[in-house]
Amino acid sequence: MTEAIYTLPDALKIAPNDDVAVALQPLAAGQQVMIEGNAITLRQAIPAGHKFALAALSPGAAVHRYGARIGLATAPIAPGDHVHSHNLQTALGGELAYAFAAPAKPPRAQDDQAPQFMGYARADDRVGTRNEVWILPTVGCVGRLGERLAQRGQAMAAAMPGAAIDGVHAFNHPFGCSQLGADLDGTAAILAALACNPNAGGVLLLGLGCESNQLDALLARIPASRRDRLRVLRAQSESDEFAAGEAHLADLLGLMAQDRRSPVPLSALRLGVKCGGSDAMSGLTANPLIGRMTDAVTQAGGTAILTEIPEMFGAETLLLGRVTSPDVFDRLSTLVNRFKRYFLDHGEPVSENPSPGNIAGGITTLEEKSLGAVQKGGQALVADVIDYGGQVSQGGLTVLEAPGNDAVSTTALAAAGATLTLFSTGRGTPLGSPVPTVKIASNSALARHKPGWIDFDAGQALDIGMDTAAQALLTRIIAIASGTPARNEANDERAIGIWKRGVTL
Repeated sequence: MTEAIYTLPDALKIAPNDDVAVALQPLAAGQQVMIEGNAITLRQAIPAGHKFALAALSPGAAVHRYGARIGLATAPIAPGDHVHSHNLQTALGGELAYAFAAPAKPPRAQDDQAPQFMGYARADDRVGTRNEVWILPTVGCVGRLGERLAQRGQAMAAAMPGAAIDGVHAFNHPFGCSQLGADLDGTAAILAALACNPNAGGVLLLGLGCESNQLDALLARIPASRRDRLRVLRAQSESDEFAAGEAHLADLLGLMAQDRRSPVPLSALRLGVKCGGSDAMSGLTANPLIGRMTDAVTQAGGTAILTEIPEMFGAETLLLGRVTSPDVFDRLSTLVNRFKRYFLDHGEPVSENPSPGNIAGGITTLEEKSLGAVQKGGQALVADVIDYGGQVSQGGLTVLEAPGNDAVSTTALAAAGATLTLFSTGRGTPLGSPVPTVKIASNSALARHKPGWIDFDAGQALDIGMDTAAQALLTRIIAIASGTPARNEANDERAIGIWKRGVTL
């Protein structure tokens, strides 16, 4: 989508054909706001982040924001009226038919034109932004054992001066048993994929012994190229499982002690992109800035990963217009419709979104939320589409199957290979994933209120401009990729969430 943002003291209109503008601050009833030289008198008070009408709209008329339809008017709307859930509703239905059209190719930068970061080059030619031991339990029964081993491993690493070890972390979860079929397969796929993330300089697979998610089957999913940095522990087979775990950690830490950061091009970065706790400013500031980072990385030859399929509903045609081939088009359109069917088969409408926090922040319909969310993909061509638990295999923008749930989708991004995730938020969240999870506030008020959560204030883009803000964000990303802790890391906010879809025995 071509950028066309008009910065004004009180409100923003995004695209020339938009029917609404967005208040940048609380506006009073009767106040006049200038939009493109026209004075709009507000008929009601407009909270910050909420919309008001720029023209008269009849019931049933399409309402546009971002240059696209965000829903249908449900009542007569006059210029200056507050536009929200009382007079605007979704127009989304079920599955749709789509037609492929070849996109124009965006420009591609050379690696020597892009900045470098200091990363850990792995034997399989991938690059990590961290050098950590990850303890991955096959089943929830040994989750606490993994956490206790991680505490011991941290102490062991601290006693190794000069070793380039960034941490020892266990990722507890409640699954791996009492699951069947595709549900169990999804759990195994995610854990195996996490074991392949290049931020894990060493991996301890921790099993119980009798669980459904058997260690041997899980190990078979992991390429031989990763086995030299992987150890396996079956708790039921050991007389002292903790001592056995300590021995494995000592082995891994010894191997990792000689790892060192070295300069690598931006093309070596695998960037996950995500939003959570969005508000109406997310699509104006934070998500477009993330989109610029997607473009910077992919144009340099790197990889960006976009997920949250339900938050593409109503905006999927923007992505479908940027796929690289008919095959990728078919896979993406099939994925979108399959996810819609997932909702419908459970008796739920595909538009059961935004969340209460989104609505309070000014987002009315899923179309509106989606149009803001997909901006995280920038202008990059969609080069690939992968299933939940899959791993990226090429440069460009990859679309990953996962729901919008923050814990599940950030975990899926890390499993897909993201070594750093950009996470925009308008409401704020402390959540972190296995990889650095860089929180980007959509508004400066949040950045001031929650400095312990927020890594970057995207609200400043309204004052300093998108170009200057994008350069500042890229500089911040390079620093974090090179070892500066993200706020989630400094706060020890690291967790995984696994997508549970099937029955529980």
